Amino acid sequence: MTPTYPKWEVSHVEGVYKTTIEMFNKRRDVGWYEIGVFDDKWHPVNFVTSYRLFNMPYLSRIKFDVYVATPDVAIATYVCSRSKLREVREQKSMVSSRICSKFK
Repeated sequence: MTPTYPKWEVSHVEGVYKTTIEMFNKRRDVGWYEIGVFDDKWHPVNFVTSYRLFNMPYLSRIKFDVYVATPDVAIATYVCSRSKLREVREQKSMVSSRICSKFK
């Protein structure tokens, strides 16, 4: 997920800030990712994006905007993606991961 340290910028909507995130799927076993925004104690922060759950085929890349209200800009500390795994009966163990970028 890039950038590693995203920055908020004023959006076209009054009272709303945005940042642009780019993701690349290097995991052959994962096709879906969920997006979340959190404060410094890992509590969820309200946000809006085109989709909270993205379908990302192996070796694909997507770019999306994350929007938060002005009062939440001060508390939003991390934007994270979490891999979403489907149950596969042949595989005994799979690892779901969360990758985060920290706001400057």
